[in-house]
Amino acid sequence: MGPYLAVITALASMPFTFFMSNDAFYFGVLPILSEAAGNYGITPVEMARASLVGQPVHLLSPLVPSTYLLVGLAKVEFADHQKFTLKWAIAISLLLMVGSLLFALYPLAA
Repeated sequence: MGPYLAVITALASMPFTFFMSNDAFYFGVLPILSEAAGNYGITPVEMARASLVGQPVHLLSPLVPSTYLLVGLAKVEFADHQKFTLKWAIAISLLLMVGSLLFALYPLAA
């Protein structure tokens, strides 16, 4: 499982950044994952790139104040916004992951 830590981090960044703040993920979880990935030849820069894949999903989190402003100005319920947008955010995240792998921004397997 170690050689696939970059892809695992990319996939895990979607739910992790949704349920916890960016600071907790990037300063708490990512350094531990990067240290473990270093043992398999994956650089910290590659892990950082992989961790950014979940950002489209993070913006639907209740922890993001600008989303409340958006739905307030648009007169849309927050839950309705999440229900509609979540599938598209996941699709964009997966597309980002595939594109990153195609451009070799991080390895599929080390």
